[in-house]
Amino acid sequence: MDVFDQAPAGVLVTHGEDHRLLYTNDAFQAMLGDRPIGVPVREGLRDVLGQETLAVLDEVRSTGKTVRLDEVSVTVDRSGGPCERLFRVSLSGIALEGGEGGLLAVVQEVTAQVLAPERIRVMEKELCRLQRRYQSMLWVDAHMVWVTGPEGEVREVSQGWQRLSGQTLEESRGYGWLHALHPEDRERALDAWVRATELATPIWEQVFRVASPDGVYRHIRFRAVPVYENGGVVEWVGASADVEQEWQEERRRRLLDRVAAAATDITNLEEMCQALADVIVPELADSCDVYLRPESSGGFPHAPVVTERIAAAVRVGLRRLPTRRKEYHLPTGALVRAVRRRRPVHMSFPPGCPPFPCPEPVRTWMAESGAHNLALLPIVVQGEVAAVVVAAACGDRPPIAPDDVELMREMVDHAHDAISNALRFRRTQRVALALQHSLLAEPPHVPGLELAARYQASPTAAEIGGDWYDAFVLSCGAVNLVIGDVAGHDLAAAVSMSQVRNLLRALAVDRELESPADVLRRLNGALETLDGESTATCVLTRLERAGDGRWRLVYSAAGHPPPLLVTGDGQGRFLRDAGNPLLGLYHGRPWISAVEPLPPRSTLLLYTDGLVERRGEDLGDGLERLRRCAEALAREPLGRFCDELLTGMPVTGEDDVAVIALRVPSPGDVS
Repeated sequence: MDVFDQAPAGVLVTHGEDHRLLYTNDAFQAMLGDRPIGVPVREGLRDVLGQETLAVLDEVRSTGKTVRLDEVSVTVDRSGGPCERLFRVSLSGIALEGGEGGLLAVVQEVTAQVLAPERIRVMEKELCRLQRRYQSMLWVDAHMVWVTGPEGEVREVSQGWQRLSGQTLEESRGYGWLHALHPEDRERALDAWVRATELATPIWEQVFRVASPDGVYRHIRFRAVPVYENGGVVEWVGASADVEQEWQEERRRRLLDRVAAAATDITNLEEMCQALADVIVPELADSCDVYLRPESSGGFPHAPVVTERIAAAVRVGLRRLPTRRKEYHLPTGALVRAVRRRRPVHMSFPPGCPPFPCPEPVRTWMAESGAHNLALLPIVVQGEVAAVVVAAACGDRPPIAPDDVELMREMVDHAHDAISNALRFRRTQRVALALQHSLLAEPPHVPGLELAARYQASPTAAEIGGDWYDAFVLSCGAVNLVIGDVAGHDLAAAVSMSQVRNLLRALAVDRELESPADVLRRLNGALETLDGESTATCVLTRLERAGDGRWRLVYSAAGHPPPLLVTGDGQGRFLRDAGNPLLGLYHGRPWISAVEPLPPRSTLLLYTDGLVERRGEDLGDGLERLRRCAEALAREPLGRFCDELLTGMPVTGEDDVAVIALRVPSPGDVS
């Protein structure tokens, strides 16, 4: 059988009734892989031959007829992975040595021959589709059709293009059409068009600004397709359509969406106004500043208006005015006019020469930048102009269009609720901070004791809350130390805190000999006279001298983390013997106090939960961390002891932290 070794077609020989493989040549192995000799075909080729093909083997052996099978589908494993190929198989009988009969199979791959007509049909469909697309484009945009050579140079333009651009045919030829585009678009248009012609892009589409004969720019969509002959591009046919209204609407939606996203994601007033300015520049203007009016915006009608610039944005190449600066605007200025009218003011003037008085830094900036057009939009909150947005066009930029002024007004309206809430929150925050700071006074000087207190506001809770500390001396000589926390982080929490603090001090002073537990019991009853919904935690301590001259502590806790006592040699433990439910909830159990002696050089620490609580962590872990940290600081001066606790403890920043500490000096240290 060596005669078949070099045959160009695959050859397979079998013998016996079960068609055992006797021989395969090199071509067969290249097509279907190396097959084991001596095994039945049904085993050796079952992965590539179907049942129908195997049945034909029996038919040829029994009848002796030659059978040809066309387009036999076989899955073969090539370098790129399994793939389906088509083969033609001819089967006939063959005489073997010894008179035994066998089968001869000749195999040829016909995949390419079979699929070629199908590819041609697909290409014809694609060509028809492109022709229909091209015809549809011409039908839709036939009013501005143009034809170029294979390299992209314009040869013909329709009258529609001439009416749009004001160019004659001669002015448009070659690359003259680029002169009708906005100067900022020309380089980009040329690069995109040259790249499309070099790569023979199937469909080229771009949007550029085109100047109409009256000098107004409109957005025009350019589309072009190549025309082929004999495999090469012989020309390009294109069409242009005015999409100004579509472009304006898309831009409007995009900018309003950006403003809405900023108003949703940002709560800080300055950041929100900066985000608004960043949306306006450079899309609608060359610069944008946001001026905040003072909270007390009343005054005489002809008095100057004081503002603070809280946001500023400029396009590349312009100097940005500094923020956080107060400026005085005269009654005849543009900003005051917008404030008085409570509606937008839009004006043009010679570059750098505004016809109205304005603050000196602004006048200098306008002269430097060549500002020639302003749009001023007041932001009205609760009937008062709280802020003014000022946008400017500078240099070669056309004046801000009336439609763009209206779009800016819509943007301000979109952000109005968020800005209004931020302004109200800012004002509430200032009131609450003033109230809170007025109540957190320095501890009094007490002979024989050292006192220190610290307060750290939460940056994420807007710096207002219900944490407080207090320290006061009774007429009997005893000293009361208090730490507490009213639920909430707003002005209401700060107000409730002040009420609870004052009530507690009044009750403690009213009956000086009463135990801390009894004072808290009476305070709990008094809370019912407030809004009825306030809840609070508190630790009330009473320090008094014992008969031997040493200090002792009487304390009671209401739902608050326990006091920490650290001895002078650095041993700390929590005082847990006087726990009661939190304030503001009725319960029938007795209120309890406990007594603890305070040895010399010991430190007593009262703190709020912001020092020890972390989200997802057990409170016990935070308390243990505080104990270890305080033990390491036992010998530090008391002020540093408090400061190091605030910086050394890994607080989350989600809550305020208040601490008040007391240290009993050594007998020889008392001044």
